This record gives sequence, structure tokens and C-alpha cells, in this order.
Amino acid sequence: QVQLVESGGGLVQAGGSLRLSCTASGSSFSIRFINTMGWYRQAPGKQRELVATITSGGNTNIADSVKGRFAISRDNAKNAVYLQMNSLKPEDTAVYYCNAVVVSTYYWGQGTQVTVSS
Repeated sequence: QVQLVESGGGLVQAGGSLRLSCTASGSSFSIRFINTMGWYRQAPGKQRELVATITSGGNTNIADSVKGRFAISRDNAKNAVYLQMNSLKPEDTAVYYCNAVVVSTYYWGQGTQVTVSS
């Protein structure tokens, strides 16, 4: 089992920045086999969508809607993943969920609210 705890959400004006953090904990066996970590988001009335992911080797996948504005990074020693969000837009408003993949099992955090005011 893997537990994910997010932090860093909040209210920000359009054009501002936020940094989300997520730390994984759990059995040492499961932690060792975390491959991809990432961030997804879900806006009211919409489906959950991928924002960005990063593998243990550092390969990233970033959604076109945030490319050039958001950056994902990872600290394998701390079992942590980060999302730096710059030039935020009102359409970035959503609950952001941390995700970790262990073999073929997806784990999710509880979500953190990001609200961007115009």
C-alpha cells in the first residue's frame, strides 16, 4: 500500500504561481516499486485529466494545455513529486490529485484545491 499526501494548493490571482508537493509513504516494498508519479486534475462537471507525469528515470509527459507554464519534478530519495505552476489561468481551477503507479496499481492522494481568480 502507498499513501500520498498533497500540499500547496490555494487561491491565487490569474498570472500567479503555486507549487504543489506530494509525498509517498507506505510499505518499503511498495515504495521501492513506484515507477510513474504525477498530477491529474478535475474541474467541476468535468472528467479527471492528466496534467503531468514523471517516471523514476525522469522522463516527463505534460499536457498540451499546461505545457510551457507548468513543470514537474521529482525527488526519488524523498519519494516526492512536485508541480510548479506559473502563469496560472482561471481555467486551471480544479482539484489536483497526486498519483503514483506501483507496477499496474494506481494510488491517489486526497486532492488539493487550486482556485485561480480572474
